[in-house]
Amino acid sequence: MRLTAFHRLVADEFGTESGDFILHSHVLADHGATAEQLLESGVDPREIWLALCTDFEVPEERRLGRDD
Repeated sequence: MRLTAFHRLVADEFGTESGDFILHSHVLADHGATAEQLLESGVDPREIWLALCTDFEVPEERRLGRDD
């Protein structure tokens, strides 16, 4: 997954401001680090997105993003 797609998914699901806050502050349960820290360390954005979906109980039908 490209980083731009990751950020679009986050913004679409959580909103721009809340999404940014989540990326900076929420420690992912399965990873022990924030999404921002994981991105900086080279973890695949897809893995981080799926972990966010799990932590925030995003329904399966919204995990691929909006269907425009």
